[in-house]
Amino acid sequence: MLSSANADLAARWSRLRGEQPTLRIRDAATTLGVSEAELVALGAVQDAGPPTATPLAADWRSILSAMPSVGRVMCLTRNEHCVHERHGRFEDVQVTGPHGLVLGPDIDLRLFLGSWKHGFAVREPLKLGNQQGERLSLQFFDGAGEAVHKIYATDETDRRAFDVLIARYRAEPPATLEIAPRAADAADRPDAEIEIEGLRIAWRAMQDTHEFFGMLGKFKVGRMQALRLAGEEFARELPPRALRSALEAAGANGTPIMIFVGSKGCIQIHSGPIKRLVETHGWFNVLDPAFNLHLREAGVARLFSVRKPIEDGIVTSIEAFDSSNRNILLMFGARKPGKPELEEWRALVARIEKRAAS
Repeated sequence: MLSSANADLAARWSRLRGEQPTLRIRDAATTLGVSEAELVALGAVQDAGPPTATPLAADWRSILSAMPSVGRVMCLTRNEHCVHERHGRFEDVQVTGPHGLVLGPDIDLRLFLGSWKHGFAVREPLKLGNQQGERLSLQFFDGAGEAVHKIYATDETDRRAFDVLIARYRAEPPATLEIAPRAADAADRPDAEIEIEGLRIAWRAMQDTHEFFGMLGKFKVGRMQALRLAGEEFARELPPRALRSALEAAGANGTPIMIFVGSKGCIQIHSGPIKRLVETHGWFNVLDPAFNLHLREAGVARLFSVRKPIEDGIVTSIEAFDSSNRNILLMFGARKPGKPELEEWRALVARIEKRAAS
């Protein structure tokens, strides 16, 4: 039996779907003033019809470790302005405490499981021509009910193995889904309080890109703030439109790249070339068979080209931020550890910089 609060939300959502049938659930949640997880959870406690959502036990390590058994899937990680979709198999899954890695050639993830609070297996009706089908996914949410990662079955998924996994980790629907208010982002310290010269010295001394995060913590400086203060030796600001130019140049030249997109609980990485680029209704898209990217260009407030010294030379990236200084995506030239950066990627970024300066 639906609680009165759930019944009211279900009625409001039903009306909204009737008025805007193509509205995505994330946008519907914003319109209704609730979290996406709360809308998904309604499917586990509905009064009529089979459940469309099955709650999952919060055993993230075991669920992820079982994913190789289901075969090829589509993984989706997004933030407010960018959606990253990658097809492939889970391989080399490593989970230690709250941190996890998936290091396959296609599915490449950095997982921050301390942020994962709710999980559901979701079955959505899907019309395929004159036939009815079902879209099956695992969806994971943080404590504020925001999606951190989703895994979708595809035509190449072993559906039986997927169903076995769901049955193994299913949990009872909670009486009330506990949703915590989203904590405000920490504000950057004033620039005048940052030890800029020390920051530059530490930056120049880096031997590995992973030292960058420790350096930010040591000097108590925000990521974009560090790019602003580091000077042109390390970072140059570009016009936001240069992000599209970089994607188009990589697509035209066949330069293999890496694109990182993160939520609060996952960073998802594509490595390889991109080919089919399409603009639709304010979104700039990569629409390749194994990789889709959807970028809301209006969300890119600031853009930087960035250089970090490592043991193998210099690593160059393009980093996009929104108006709240949150990172939207990172682009690199495709590179394996121990190998120098691709010269064609470095030349591509240099051309983007030159064009921006002219």
